[in-house]
Amino acid sequence: MEAPGFTLGAFMFALFACSVVGYPDGRVTKSCGEMIPQHGHSPQSEPVHSITVSQMKFRLGDQIEVTLSGPKFKGFLLEARNAEDLHGPPVGSFTLIDSEVSQLLTCEDVQGLAVSHTSSSKKTEIKVYWNAPSSAPNHVQFLATVVEKYKIYWVKIPSPVISQQNAHPFTTPKATTASLSTSLPVSHLSKPFSASECGNKKFCIRSPLNCDPEKEAACVFLSFTTHDQSVMVEMSSPSEGYVSFAFSHDRWMGDDDAYLCIREDQTVHIRPSYLTGRSYPVMESRGSLGDMAWRLSDGIIQCSFRRNITLPGVKNRFALNASYYVFLADGAAHDGRIFKHSQQPLITYEKYDVTGTPRNIGGSHSSPLLKAHGALMFVAWMTTVSIGVLVARFFRSVWSKAFFFGEAAWFQVHRMLMLATSVLTCIAFVMPFVYRGGWSQRAGYHPYLGCTVMTLAVLQPLLAAFRPSLHDPRRQMFNWTHWSVGTAARIVAVAAMFLGMDLPGLNLPNPQKTYAMMGFVVWHIGTEVLLEIHAYRLSRKVEILDDDRIQILHSLSVAEAEGHVFKKVVLTVYICGNVIFLIMFLSAINHV
Repeated sequence: MEAPGFTLGAFMFALFACSVVGYPDGRVTKSCGEMIPQHGHSPQSEPVHSITVSQMKFRLGDQIEVTLSGPKFKGFLLEARNAEDLHGPPVGSFTLIDSEVSQLLTCEDVQGLAVSHTSSSKKTEIKVYWNAPSSAPNHVQFLATVVEKYKIYWVKIPSPVISQQNAHPFTTPKATTASLSTSLPVSHLSKPFSASECGNKKFCIRSPLNCDPEKEAACVFLSFTTHDQSVMVEMSSPSEGYVSFAFSHDRWMGDDDAYLCIREDQTVHIRPSYLTGRSYPVMESRGSLGDMAWRLSDGIIQCSFRRNITLPGVKNRFALNASYYVFLADGAAHDGRIFKHSQQPLITYEKYDVTGTPRNIGGSHSSPLLKAHGALMFVAWMTTVSIGVLVARFFRSVWSKAFFFGEAAWFQVHRMLMLATSVLTCIAFVMPFVYRGGWSQRAGYHPYLGCTVMTLAVLQPLLAAFRPSLHDPRRQMFNWTHWSVGTAARIVAVAAMFLGMDLPGLNLPNPQKTYAMMGFVVWHIGTEVLLEIHAYRLSRKVEILDDDRIQILHSLSVAEAEGHVFKKVVLTVYICGNVIFLIMFLSAINHV
């Protein structure tokens, strides 16, 4: 079954590439407000494209031709705004002239408030009509964001201001230029962060717990230091692309306040963002951050910034004096463009207030429920069922004496182990559904195989409950059915475990997990083959004995005794081997 996600989640934090170029179909509705492509780069300062209009005066209901032209570009976003309030919502609506290169967008839940590209093909000119609404402001200005390529784009290129026929003269020159803070002071860190004040002055999240980024390159480190009404954030992690963290109200990706440090060549861009489900992060302005600094050293990205505890009026930024789960993730980046995190994010075990009492905490890459699911399934299908099968197949003559309720000892052991397998499977089966809140669409074939195993695990003891007596004519049919269902369950269970180990929700180390699982399969098959060979040789030894009855009986008893000792030794060694494999898997699960 799946983890989530984003775990994450599965975090979130499934941080993907995001941009106008990243949306070749032009559906960039998320950029309607700020008109900022979510690239992690700064826009160009001097526009090389221009916007022209067919008339400078308009009446309500007029249709004005608007032309965006210039050097070849791939993407664009065009809107009309109140020239006296360029930060306000789009006004009016557009009508397309060429639907092959342009399309209408829905902004503010209104269709047609903006126009964008339909593909990433290169173009030099776009023409559309703007329809003046009955509620049009006195002065209107068109703004365009133009993308030449991923790293080269311009934001809010202004057009001439057009006015209503009887409107007063336009006298707000500042409104004719795009207002965008394109750069903030960023300094270079001179040395790595230190964990010496963790739990004393700093609230720290570390993996491994108690690691120090000043001494250990592999240390994943995030700290928060409160100063009056602001918090200083320090983040360090091995990564060649980006490192990030997010505040979340739950252990699922979506509606989260996130911050990224993205490497581009020998520079690090620090960007706040907002996560909306398992989709691309919405990059936002850095205006809410201060004292930004970064450092690159031997594959380690370190960055720091200051943020006010509360940011009234700033959308999507959480107040820091509340309790949240904290996610940490890293992943690949190319030319400043980010991709999905490389492994399941590290998530704190519970919610914390990072502005409260300084603490030193850790987290996990996997949910406790998923850990328990994996552990119980390993115990059931690597230990109890495999030992139970060997006992039923090879130990009938070894433990043939009656035990509880007049049943042979081997049968009692077999039944106990098989019932334990069914109970453990039932308990483990419900855990991913509780964690995920339903069916997972991202876990591949694993949940389907898991449902099959669950069905067979319940069916097998039900069949056993209706077992015919030893001399019943139907006993042979029962034996074959019982063997077939049990064998099918074991094969499907092993396949499900192989697939489940690769799911990000469990996050087992790779490729050790695959080698260990293959080792267990070979170990079990090898034990069965060894016992089969021994049983065959024992039967052949009895067949070639002398015809003298006394000699036969004497030799048979000796052979049986030797065979029983051999089987017990093999079973003991097999159980010890199983315990070793089980400890390996449980240890790996416990450390993710």
